[in-house]
Amino acid sequence: MESEPLDAITISMQNKRTQTLSPHPVQVGPVTFGGPAFVVVAGPCAIESAEQFSAIAGAVKASGAVMLRGGIYKLRTHPDSFQGLGNGGLVWAREVRSRVGLPLVSEVVDPRQIEAMVDVVDMFQVGTRNMYNYSLLKELGKAGKPVLFKRGFSARVEEWLLAAEYILREGNPDVVLCERGIRTFETDTRNTLDLSAVALVKTRSPLPILVDPSHATGRRDLVEAMSLAAAAAGADGLLLEVHSDPDAALSDPGQSLDFDSFSRLMERLKPLLTALNRPLHTLP
Repeated sequence: MESEPLDAITISMQNKRTQTLSPHPVQVGPVTFGGPAFVVVAGPCAIESAEQFSAIAGAVKASGAVMLRGGIYKLRTHPDSFQGLGNGGLVWAREVRSRVGLPLVSEVVDPRQIEAMVDVVDMFQVGTRNMYNYSLLKELGKAGKPVLFKRGFSARVEEWLLAAEYILREGNPDVVLCERGIRTFETDTRNTLDLSAVALVKTRSPLPILVDPSHATGRRDLVEAMSLAAAAAGADGLLLEVHSDPDAALSDPGQSLDFDSFSRLMERLKPLLTALNRPLHTLP
């Protein structure tokens, strides 16, 4: 699939008028973000072992996910929290990705990690804490891989889109945005999911946009409802945390779905997407 010219993406992102924009699909292996089909990406917040990642990957694929997520390097608020396996997790990530046959997205937290990751992941993720890391964004613009770009937890939509511009201007048009909630005065949820941003981005940018209800709510009991709401709001897909034993997860246990909950969510998505005249993305 040919990429849309960079100048077309840039100009439309600067335009604040409400308008209908031609979407810019982003291809990651067999998966198309921003096309007619709704994409579900799922997996653990962090890869903990080869056995753990393999079991989760097999389960989410069986339930209909078309892409894996799995953290190798992690930025955590508390310095004593699990920071990911680091370089040691690259081998396991490559092995499971190859065996299960799904593309992989994983977070890069430092420009020096790009070289080691580039042959392991199919898509780089920029997390909320790095939205303003312009040095990292420029390097990802040169890396030749699609980028999943999360909104900063205190960022306005305009700041988010302008930050994405740093990637685009280095020659990489393949950016997928991800709304993951913003920080407000509410404390009963981890963040406040801003679904209005999904509809707003559709008037400002041709880039695809996903929603991460796991990080947005921090509560697994709210993930299904917010996933359905995200689809209804016009999101191009979901980024979900799934774990074989959520309560024992080394990262984000409270917001991870178990296998049964994820399977149920996928089944509940189907009639809603049918009503929205949007198919669920499947693999050939």
